[in-house]
Formats: sequence, C-alpha cells, structure tokens
Amino acid sequence: MQSVSAPSSSPAPVAQAAGTVAASSSEAAAAFELLDERDEWLEFSRPVDSHPGSDSARWESTVVFDGMYCAACAVTIEQALRATPGVLEAEVNAASHRGRVVWDEGATKPSAWMQAALRAGYRPLLAHDAGASAQRQAETRRMMWRLGVAGLCMMQVMMYATPVYFTAPGEIEADIVHLLRWAQWVLAIPVVLFSCQPFFHNALRDLRLRRVSMDLPVALGMVITFVVSSLGTFEPDGVFGHEVYFDSLTMFVFFLLTGRWLELRLRDRTAGALEALMHRLPESVQRRGQDDAWQRVSIRRLRAGDVIRVLPGEVFPADGAILEGGTSVDEALLTGESTPLAREAGQTVIAGSHNLIAPVVVRVDQAGADTRYARIVALMEQASTSKPHIAQLADRLAKPFLVFVLLAAGLTCAWWWQADPGRALMIAVAVLVVTCPCALSLATPTAMLASAGALAREGILVRRLQALETLAGVKEMVFDKTGTLTRDAFVLERLEVRDGMSRAQALHLAAALAQGSLHPVSRAIVQGAIEEGGEAAAPIPVTGLRETAGQGVAALIGDTRELRLGSAAFCGLPEVAADEGPSSYLCDSSGWLASFYLREDLRADARSTVESLASSGMHVRLLSGDLPQAAERVGRLAGIQDTRGGCSPADKLNVMRQMQQTGAAVAMVGDGLNDGPVLAGADVSFAFGRAVPLARARADFVVLSERFVTIFQTCCKARDTMRIVRQNLGWAAAYNVIGVPLAIVGWMPAWAAGLGMAASSLLVVLNALRLASSRDAAAGE
Repeated sequence: MQSVSAPSSSPAPVAQAAGTVAASSSEAAAAFELLDERDEWLEFSRPVDSHPGSDSARWESTVVFDGMYCAACAVTIEQALRATPGVLEAEVNAASHRGRVVWDEGATKPSAWMQAALRAGYRPLLAHDAGASAQRQAETRRMMWRLGVAGLCMMQVMMYATPVYFTAPGEIEADIVHLLRWAQWVLAIPVVLFSCQPFFHNALRDLRLRRVSMDLPVALGMVITFVVSSLGTFEPDGVFGHEVYFDSLTMFVFFLLTGRWLELRLRDRTAGALEALMHRLPESVQRRGQDDAWQRVSIRRLRAGDVIRVLPGEVFPADGAILEGGTSVDEALLTGESTPLAREAGQTVIAGSHNLIAPVVVRVDQAGADTRYARIVALMEQASTSKPHIAQLADRLAKPFLVFVLLAAGLTCAWWWQADPGRALMIAVAVLVVTCPCALSLATPTAMLASAGALAREGILVRRLQALETLAGVKEMVFDKTGTLTRDAFVLERLEVRDGMSRAQALHLAAALAQGSLHPVSRAIVQGAIEEGGEAAAPIPVTGLRETAGQGVAALIGDTRELRLGSAAFCGLPEVAADEGPSSYLCDSSGWLASFYLREDLRADARSTVESLASSGMHVRLLSGDLPQAAERVGRLAGIQDTRGGCSPADKLNVMRQMQQTGAAVAMVGDGLNDGPVLAGADVSFAFGRAVPLARARADFVVLSERFVTIFQTCCKARDTMRIVRQNLGWAAAYNVIGVPLAIVGWMPAWAAGLGMAASSLLVVLNALRLASSRDAAAGE
C-alpha cells in the first residue's frame, strides 16, 4: 500500500504578515515588502497589456480593504492609491470592499501602494488568502462582543432611566434621581470605552489626516452625548443638569453596531456566489512523488505533468485527465449545470469541479493561472471591483454630503442654544446621527453584486456591473448564427440513394469512410449511422484510408472497390448549388451512390428564448456571415423574422451603428471566437457557449452553459436589478429628506436617529438580497 506523507512545509506566510496590523511603520513595511517578489504577487495579480510608451509590464492586482464602512472610505482609498507613483488605475467598490489596482512594474511595487492604503487607515488584505479570511472572522467576533456589551448595558441603563419617564416632576426625590444618573453613568462607561472604539478610532484617523468619513459625525455625536450627560450627572444644578441622555447614547450605539453587523452579514450573502466561486480551490492536494508515494503539497506547487489523487468530497485543483478510476463530478458553480456528470479514465476534469463519488488519479494538464477556473475568477473579480456610473456619482457626493451634515449640525446647535443649551446639543447630535449617505452609496452596488452572484450560480459571468443597467434598457437584440443559435455540429437531415441501394446500406458504407475523419460533416454522418442502428451502425473494415483537406475521404472496401465520400468535385459529379446547408456525396467507380444533406443543429431552447425576448418588447435580429439562404432558414427555425446573411464583420458593425443612431440600445450575442469587434461595438454583449476563450473574452456577459434560455433570464434579472436600484435610491433619498428636517426641528431624539440610520442601510441591503435569493421567473418557463 502506498503511503501518504505529511503535508509539506508551506512558504512563509507572506499574506498573513501583510494582513496583520503592524505594531510600527517599519514592521508594516517589512511585511508588505515580502510581497514585492514576482512569485508572491502572482498570487493576487495578473499581467495586463503594456502601457503605451512604457517598456515595463503592467499588473492588475485585486485586494480587500479592511476598515471600510461607507462610500467616503472608498473615495479616500482611491485617492491614496492614485497618488502613489506608478499606480495607473485604482477602483474600490464600497459594497464588496474589493479594490482593483493597475500598476507599472518599472515604477512601483505592491508594498508601495499597500503602504499608501495603510497610511490612509485601511489595511489591505489578499483576496484569496485563508489568513485574511480568518482575520475578518476574528474582527466579526470582536464586533459581536462590542454589540453584546452595548446591548447588556443598554438594557440596564433603560431600567434606571425608566422611573423618571413615568413619574411627574418632584415625585422622586432629588437624591434618588441623582443616584439613578450615577448608575447610568457607570453603565455607560463600558459602552464608550469598548463598544464605541471602532467609531472613535476611525474618527481620530480622519481628524489626523484632515478628512471626513461617516464615522466622524457619528463619533462626534457620541462624544457630545456622553459629555453633556456626564456634566448633568456631576453638576445637576448646572446648565446641562436638566436632563441626561445615557439611554439615548447606549441605544443608538447598540442600533448602529447591530446595523453594521447585520449589514456585513447580508453584504456577504449578496456576493456569496462570487465568493464561493473565487475561493473554491483547496489549499493542498495529494501528489505522486518519484518513489510513487503520495505526498500532500500546496496546490501552488502543481505543474503540468504532475499526477495527483483527488478523494471524494474534494475539489479538483487543476485541469487534467483521469488516469485511473471513475467518478461523478459537480460543475454547477462553473457551468450552471446542476446535474452531476460521469467521468471515466481518459476523460477531462476541470479545476473547481467537485469530486462526488470515488477517488481518482489525475494527470495535471493546466495548473494555476492557466486553468479555465483561474480565467473565470479573473472575470468575476472584475465584476466585484467595478463600479456602475450611479455608484460613482454617489461616491463623489458622499464627502460633500458629510461636510453639509457637519455644517447643518453646527447651525442647528447655534439656533437652539439660546432656548436650552443641553437640548441644542442633543438636537445637533440627532442631526449628526440621522443622516446616512451609506444607504445612498450602497443602493446600487449591493443590488448589482447580488444579481451578479445569482447569475454566477446559473453559469453567467458578469464582467461589468454597469452592463446590468445598460441591458435593462436594451430594445434591440442581435444574434450571430453559427455557434450561437446553432450548435457547433451538423445533423443529417435527409438522404437520397441510387436505385437498388437501401438507406441503411448507404449509411453503412459512408460511416466506414467518415469514421476516419474529424471533419464536422464526417462526424454528422457517423452520428446519423449510429442513430439509424442495425446494419448502418455495424463496423466495416476499410484499407488505404486517405483524406484530402476540404474535399473528402477515400478508401478501399475489400481489395478492389474504391469508395469516395466528399464534395461533388471530389466524387467527379456535377456541381449542385446548395441552398440549405452542406451536402456530401458517396460514389464508387460506377458513379453516384448517395447524397447526404445536412443542416446546422439549432439549439433546443433557441426558439422559445427568441419568443420570450420578443414578447418582452425586444426586436430580435439575426446577422450572419453565412449565405443568405442558410441565415433565413435558421431564422425561420428560431422564429426570427429579421435576418441578414452574407455579412462581413464590418457589415455587422454598420448595421449595429445604424440601429444605435436611432437611439436604441443594442445587445449582441456571439460565440466570442470570431466576432470580437462586433461584440465590442454593441452597447452590451454576450459571449455564449463553452468554447468561449475566457482569456480573450471582452463581452460584458460570458455564458458558460449551453442553455440558451439564460440570455432571457439575464435580461429579466437586469430589469429586476434596476427596479431594486430605483427602490433603494428612492428610499435612501426619501429617508434623508424626511429625517434631517425632523431632527433639525427637534422632533427626532438621538436614539431614534441611530435606529433610523441603521435601518436605512439595512433596508437597502435586505431589498438587494431579494435578487440573490429569488430565481428568475423565466427559469420556470
């Protein structure tokens, strides 16, 4: 029996070091400098096209930023990154907390822009690092402790504050009231020193760096409330001794922490499918050594040609072929196909798929960044870091809005000061707390990330979140024919034979020749013989098989009878105009024997999808480079009235531009193999089919499955997404428009302001979560 040795020692935990809060700037610099080696940054970066005028390589890195809570944080990080020499682009998504950084290798290194982000107060974490994930979990646990302390103290403070609310002035002796205030003050101390720590830390950082974020007005409100209430406790006869507000303080701290924690959990769920896809590979796998012993190694050490063993329940870490054993695999997260697929020796498996039944031995063909899984992850990361135009506008308005909040609170306090200084300060606190640009900044990206996650579960990758907004307004849907509406293979439609020869005999002879060719027409004839069964499917020996490229195949049946299968010219027959599809002829020395007429295989759900698109108000067109007759025939089968054949790529672009000049938004669906310029010219584009070259795909949506109905489902999801976005923006705007005036006139206490602020963000995220949990109506049609 072969042994399995202990896991090999992994490289130095660079990612964990980079994700740890350094005790000093020198320690932080040392941790990040570990990532300046090319082998290290390859784990979170990929090369991109060279920058014009530069001889050095450009890299695109994806990282997660810890400490973000609002759109102003995203803007601050972007500004810090862009100010770093050598950083060409920087984009941070406030909803996913992910950032995309494009940098020039000749001008900077990862440590430089990571330290710039850290100096701005936000810790960069490697997106795919297990240590970073554990650190985020630890931070979540600390937040739960802060929430628990705030909740416990809030309940106790309310017990001591309630008697004053339910009695008339003078019913409780002054000494007892004073004692109750002291009890509330003692209980508020843990809330201020422990539960409020994140707000104070971020606010001090903002003041030190002379900027503003959402935590600054919140922390200012907390400090004012505690100071005013403390003065009222220490000097009950002083200017602030009329009333204390420890109950309001503990309540809105509890509400804010509750809202932030729930928002974090819900936000993780909205992007759950994206995260599940991007973190699907295992950390290690069993690899066969030179002594045939199995050794568990990190998947980063896998190379093409390695032999690995994947056990039931494990995920395949690389693309390869099965050498020993057989099993069933689950490719649902990669293709959207929920049915397990059987895989036997000699068949291929892909990285990210799940081994369900039995252990198998696999030869690695592609590993690391060369796998299809890695290219899928790269596309998903583009979606998680991109920002739609509406979200960019909200981000730009976030900081001016917060400055307005601070000014409004100051003016409100000044207005009320003459009447009652204590009440004036608490009204100012309510103004500081009630305003919530977070809801506005989360309204769009959370909804779009939820949609992207739901589509990922169906095998549809979203490259640009902005494309969802564009797709919702599309009125013109243009399809390519070959490889899109039709499958890559042909099917035998009809067969004509010479008198005295049966259909089965013709198929029998033709299949004997065709089985030696890989041409699509030959494969279709062989498949037709198999489906015919009986005599047609029986094997027949041939000798001297030879193939003439683009013409046909010839071979000997027996010793003397030569058969030919191919074009009319190859068989010595007169040319016949083909007006429907490809044809092939069978002949021998005596002349013509049979004619095989084939057609392109229309996808099973193509017609129903076209009908659904048309019924939803879209005008569907077919543009093809094939003959007009072939395009019209496929159009009739698919239910498309507006067809045009014989189109070059330039012709397709011209037709599309003519539609766009009328003001219509145009969507293009192609196979991504030979229609790149047309896809790029459309307002929104789909690359359809498993043959899509993901490394070169520039479409907005990449459909990994073979189900054509996913095109219609994506259109429905885009419309649902924009409806949710409009609802979110409407609620967030209405809340601020109503809440701020109520706080200014003194009709909203501080605790209610805290509850409203937390509820506004929660409602936005919960509404977006509907897109992640509900399935398209079209899926059931």
